Amino acid sequence: MSSDRAEKPLPAIPEDDGRDDEKGFGNVFAELESVDLPLGTTLRSVYDDQPHAHKRFMEKLEVRIRNHDREIEKMCNFHHQGFVDAITELLKVRADAEKLMGQVTDTNRRLQDAGREVTAQTEEVIRCRIQQRNMATTVERLQLCLPVLGMYSKLKEQLESKRYYAALKTMEQLEKVYIPRVSRYRFCQIMAENLPKLREDIKDISMSDLKDFLESIRKHSDKIGETAMKQAQQHRTFNSSVQKRDSSVGDTKPVYSLNGRTPTQHNGLAAEEGGEEDQSEEEVLTAQDLVDFSPVYRCLHIYTVLGDRETFENYYRKQRKKQARLVLQPQSNMQETVEGYRRYLNQIVGFFLVEDHVLHSTQGLLTRAFSDELWNMALSKITAVLRTHSSYCSDPDLVLELKNLIVIFADTLQGYGYPVNRLFDLLFEIRDQYNETLLKKWALVFREIFELDNYSPIPVETEEEYKSVVNRFPFHDAEIEKQAFPKKLPMSQSVPQIYVQVKEFIYASLKFSESLHRSWTEIDDMLRKSTNLLLTRTLSGCLQNLIKKPHIGLTELVQIIINTTHLEQACKYLEDFITNITNVSPETVHTTRLYGLSTFKDARHAAEGEIYTKLNQKIDEFIQLADYDWGMPESDGQASGYLMDLINFLRSTFQVFTHLPGKVAQTACMSACKHLSTSLMQMLLDSELKQISMGAVQQFNLDVIQCELFASSEPVPGFQGDTLQLAFIDLRQLLDLFMVWDWSTYLADYGQPTSKYLRVNPSTALALLEKMKDTSKKNNIFSQFRKNDRDKQKLIETVVKQLRSLVNGMSQHS
Repeated sequence: MSSDRAEKPLPAIPEDDGRDDEKGFGNVFAELESVDLPLGTTLRSVYDDQPHAHKRFMEKLEVRIRNHDREIEKMCNFHHQGFVDAITELLKVRADAEKLMGQVTDTNRRLQDAGREVTAQTEEVIRCRIQQRNMATTVERLQLCLPVLGMYSKLKEQLESKRYYAALKTMEQLEKVYIPRVSRYRFCQIMAENLPKLREDIKDISMSDLKDFLESIRKHSDKIGETAMKQAQQHRTFNSSVQKRDSSVGDTKPVYSLNGRTPTQHNGLAAEEGGEEDQSEEEVLTAQDLVDFSPVYRCLHIYTVLGDRETFENYYRKQRKKQARLVLQPQSNMQETVEGYRRYLNQIVGFFLVEDHVLHSTQGLLTRAFSDELWNMALSKITAVLRTHSSYCSDPDLVLELKNLIVIFADTLQGYGYPVNRLFDLLFEIRDQYNETLLKKWALVFREIFELDNYSPIPVETEEEYKSVVNRFPFHDAEIEKQAFPKKLPMSQSVPQIYVQVKEFIYASLKFSESLHRSWTEIDDMLRKSTNLLLTRTLSGCLQNLIKKPHIGLTELVQIIINTTHLEQACKYLEDFITNITNVSPETVHTTRLYGLSTFKDARHAAEGEIYTKLNQKIDEFIQLADYDWGMPESDGQASGYLMDLINFLRSTFQVFTHLPGKVAQTACMSACKHLSTSLMQMLLDSELKQISMGAVQQFNLDVIQCELFASSEPVPGFQGDTLQLAFIDLRQLLDLFMVWDWSTYLADYGQPTSKYLRVNPSTALALLEKMKDTSKKNNIFSQFRKNDRDKQKLIETVVKQLRSLVNGMSQHS
């Protein structure tokens, strides 16, 4: 506002004109007397506009002051009398005022004295009213706080009593309902700040309880599995007894529950026997008796309420996977005893029974997919472990117990919905291992039987002894049955023992095939295949080894051939034995036949070959005793002693061969004669033998005559004509050639089918002739030849030349 005034033009002060001067200063005075206008601007206009304006202004100002003084004086004179009157009146009132003042002061003093007690009481009333108001306010506030404090106290009690799920619900009520009502109080703020910490404490405590739970189920898995498998075993035994009593009962699969209940049986027999078992057997502990599952439920609810369920689920599954890997890890020496396998499988069953219980008693903590994944992982590990460790088992009884354990293990878990087909596939692999161990065991049994056998016919003194043998072995011979006691059966003691042991093997093999959920046709096939392995590999191998043993002589080999003949005849009874077990007709298309016939035939052929070999070896032993004097001038006139011993040995040996099949004895006899002929020929043509006299040839001829006489005496019946004598035909023609000295006939008829010396080879005749030629040259008797001797020597040289030409011609032709 002052700035607006400052912008207005200042009034000009006239210089000469008196009226204008009066008028101009009048405006200035008006502005000066105005209260609102600032004086500085007005006064500056007086000094700045015109020279000497200040003087004139002062003069005008004096005039103006005097005019105002005159007006004031006039006004005072006009009001003076009234002023005097007023003062006079005021002085009069002064005395009354002082008097009134004294009265008022006295009244006030008396009033103060009188109201002092009232004031004190009033202040007391006010103070009480304030206290009353404060108390009402406090009660009102306490009524708001007491529920909060009560809930907090309840929370503490719940935490102390480990009712964590209820404590979380209480916390939720405190946060959402109670604390907001009294949130302005500090204790509520502290309480609200403490609740998250309490939640974390609850999480930690519940997690600690869960860890204790996991440790507990790890310790009790063995007992849980043992309990479940015991129930499975009892159920299998019960079902077997029911099926034996009632053939109409179909195959049933066991169903077990974690609380120990078994399926309800729908017949009176089952209920009756179940009641008897309940009374006779003490109550079996269940998994819930051994493990408290509340920690896992509590922890699951707590984490669910806290909105962290996923973390809990992941942690639980991760820990269970770790525990599964620990459970699936076997002990290093598990294969040594069945208890090792039992503990291993019990732990696995206990683990998965707990998993199944948690799966069905919680919503989403475990899923079927997770359970299947865990089981598939475990199943791969289980099969690998059992396959590896069972391969080290050399005891068939241990393998059989392992099989029974695996069957109970599989049935138990199958009752809880776990697929166990791979376990039964594994059992087929273990069955092969079991058969291998059985074969090794029975190989020892067979060897012991063969070692203890005396390889002589079984003597029976009484009817009881005869029946004892016949009951063990299917032997029927009308001729022997007609004979009076004592008598002998053709086979030795090992035959019925072998037959009984083969049946025992079939029983042992059948034990493994039971409870594999296979048809009788498949079991029949298994039994026949395993029996074939026993016959074709184990028994055949034992027989082959027996035959090759050096201490087995010709008599024992003959008895072995007889034994194999009877065992071969008994094979059809073994087939009937298997058929009676499985009730599978042998005429079925897929029925496997027993290969016992070929097994015993092969063994018999091997024994026959060994007879031929040993007979030839014995002949060689006798021939090694030969001690010819190849330079003797003439023979002794009788056969050599070694040869007569050899012939006597052959006669006695071939008498034992009477129990052999005809062809076997004939073949052995022919083989012996051929070998004897060949050995004698080799002795005669031995390269180390440099010279032979005619007397030695004559002596050798006497020995060959004895061999021919032996052959013609029919040591073994069944030969036609002189068939056996033909074994010595090469020797006979060679010796006749030298004894008769019929070289002209030999050379003339050589190569003719009707030649008298058809079996004499030129090289053989040449070799022997040269030995005799050398003898003639070195003999001093021939120093003075007679004419006929000289002619004979010339003939020898001529024959030698001709024989050499024949030999050379044969070599060129070949």
